[in-house]
Amino acid sequence: MHNHTLAPDTPFAAGTARFAAPAEDAMNAWQQAYATHGARCAADAVGEFAVALALPSGGTYLAVDRFAVHSLCYAVHDGQLHFATRADELARLLGIREIDPQAIFNYLFHHCIPSPRTIYAGIYRLPPAHYALFENGQLTVAPYWTAHFDELRQPSFDELRDEFRSILRTAVKERLAADGQTACFLSGGTDSSTVCGLLGEATGKPAASYSIGFEAEGYDEMAYARIAAKAYGADHHEYYVTPADLVKAIPDVAAHYDQPFGNSSAVPAFYCASKARADGYTRMLAGDGGDELFGGNTRYAKERVFHVYSQIPSPLRAGVLHPLFMNPVTGNIPLLKKGTSYIRQARVPMPDRMQSYNLLDRLGMAEVLTPAFLAAVNTQGPREHQRATWAAGPHDASLVNQMLAFDWRYTLAENDLPKVVGTTALAGVDVSFPLLDTRLLDFSLKLPTHYKLKGLKLRWFFKEALRGFLPDEILTKKKHGFGLPFGPWAVKDAALNALATESLRGIVARGIVRADFVERLLTQRLKEHAGYYGEMVWILMMLEQWLRRHAPDYRLG
Repeated sequence: MHNHTLAPDTPFAAGTARFAAPAEDAMNAWQQAYATHGARCAADAVGEFAVALALPSGGTYLAVDRFAVHSLCYAVHDGQLHFATRADELARLLGIREIDPQAIFNYLFHHCIPSPRTIYAGIYRLPPAHYALFENGQLTVAPYWTAHFDELRQPSFDELRDEFRSILRTAVKERLAADGQTACFLSGGTDSSTVCGLLGEATGKPAASYSIGFEAEGYDEMAYARIAAKAYGADHHEYYVTPADLVKAIPDVAAHYDQPFGNSSAVPAFYCASKARADGYTRMLAGDGGDELFGGNTRYAKERVFHVYSQIPSPLRAGVLHPLFMNPVTGNIPLLKKGTSYIRQARVPMPDRMQSYNLLDRLGMAEVLTPAFLAAVNTQGPREHQRATWAAGPHDASLVNQMLAFDWRYTLAENDLPKVVGTTALAGVDVSFPLLDTRLLDFSLKLPTHYKLKGLKLRWFFKEALRGFLPDEILTKKKHGFGLPFGPWAVKDAALNALATESLRGIVARGIVRADFVERLLTQRLKEHAGYYGEMVWILMMLEQWLRRHAPDYRLG
């Protein structure tokens, strides 16, 4: 998708949305759908899309797909609704220069800025599965679709397996580039390996697969990518990212996004897509979504363990467990410490419990951020945002399904998908996500919870349904992905350390982060635990690099 700034009356459609009823073109289909179903017409669209319609009433209708693969930003200005595919372009169109401190805080908390807020005051991003309707000077923003899990009571594994495989094959086949130049990411994980194998089937020739490696202990997963490539006879390509590559790419990758974005996998993804583009490929298929649709993240099993606590009768908890484990004396006995820690975490309600290890909280907000910056923001804002999302979720669903729906918003729509969409666009490649096909999403909604998480076994159905298709080594490997050894490299590589150091001191000069924290972080903590503290260095560095390109004069206050 190309990014455009659009006038309020400009019809616009991007992506691969389809409707059951035939139409001459995408815009006609949308106009017909709106005329028939009104503002919730997007619920009937299948695929990845962003749409803007000029209505006969003189109003404007905007909508994005269920995962916001394609983005729309909007602002009401001078009595009109203005919109664009990028927040920075809309800001330029409207002459908006004000940076929102709360958005910066949200970025530091989440490592991205969750919708509807953007980095620019007064400019908003349409959340996934939402529409915006502007009529008679009034703006309404609301969901057109919410997840409803309707689990099969008597599932047939064989029938579900066959249906699942059929949907997968169709999803991949329908996403092939018109010019035939389609490649795929291949990390060696379950999802990317599935896409790689199906791409070869769909094209009838070896799939062009692209993998990124790191010469750093504990980070390189190239061996698994090679296993998958060999199993499917892929035309496999590898590139090992170096610290010098990071120094070269970080400023451009940071600046390419329309607002600060801190997922460190973005740079490896960019190099992967760049190599594919250099080889003549115009589209890449990515494997994102399998974990979030079918129960593949380790926190699902972890939270199930914590959920057991809430099932214990209240009198037993209050009369036995709390006096034993929460007592300041007995609770510190070595044999009881683990139980005390378990109860403390289990008593934290969802979704707050999933932020128990938030980096900003762990380091201490008052230790990291200046008093002036803290006074300018609501430090509970990110949690309030997540609580509202959780409250609006499917309360009649199992805990696992509630977490899946929650992750569709925060893990996919706000983080993983922008990472891939942004970096592939920078490389000049289109991207699509077969595992987020609407039919596959609908399929996951009916799948029994125990097919997703069987005991503590992650994504049981997905793996069993593809047993014999996926190599056994892939089925049993631990989840990894394109992790980046930034912290260890920043300690050892002088040029990368210099880029990080001067970037963080730039953030200090803007009045956001405390100078004493940055000095301890760079000179002491990073060396003590490079992987852990490197994450904070990364998100501060990417924030500064973005500000240098888009708001160089920004200072707090």
